[in-house]
Amino acid sequence: MSSAAPTVLAEVSALPENVAPLRRAARSLAERCGASERTLQDVTLAVSEACTNVVIHAYSDEDPGTIALVGEQMDGEVLFRVIDDGAGLTPRPDSPGMGLGLPLIARLTERFEVRPGRDGRGTELCMAFRLDAAA
Repeated sequence: MSSAAPTVLAEVSALPENVAPLRRAARSLAERCGASERTLQDVTLAVSEACTNVVIHAYSDEDPGTIALVGEQMDGEVLFRVIDDGAGLTPRPDSPGMGLGLPLIARLTERFEVRPGRDGRGTELCMAFRLDAAA
């Protein structure tokens, strides 16, 4: 299967109202890559969770920064990266979330990885979803 160059699907302010457009952009790319309905549902939920984590956690002590969503198809998978330049992934005792986002993403993806952002700032969450053999 051929590989498409990574595409920046969007780079937007890390605000709650921008999660839905990012979710739709990820679903659209996965659909164009031939993902099954089940995979489309998994992509939609995982990307939504990852972007929501950025909105809630990445910029807690500062004005909202950005969320970038990058996608590509490679080796029978569709890959997404959700990138921020916020405070990074650290425990927060005052967290408004329930701490279920990353375990849910792990369950929905073929594999995922959390990496520190460029220049030691922010976080990059990489998610891979298997495409059907017929895709």
